[in-house]
Amino acid sequence: MKRCFRCKNELTLDRKVTRRETCPFCGWDLHVCLNCRFYDAGAYNQCRETQAERVLDKERSNFCDYFIFRAVPAAGRTTVDEAKGKLEDLFKKT
Repeated sequence: MKRCFRCKNELTLDRKVTRRETCPFCGWDLHVCLNCRFYDAGAYNQCRETQAERVLDKERSNFCDYFIFRAVPAAGRTTVDEAKGKLEDLFKKT
């Protein structure tokens, strides 16, 4: 499942996202680093693709040839949410 990083709405895209495409819900650019499967906040230049050129504005459309839209799990909760929930359960006052 693909989601817009900005509005979190589910997108039905069965083709490659072009540089000028925008989200039908919020109108934000879709060909951005924050929607890419190679985006990693902890990696060098925040990108796991070693040959990609540096992009400064991760929220705006760019010319990166390595862009692949990131697929997110279909489940409603992310692994971070699940981990926080487990910690809250562990340290819950009774």
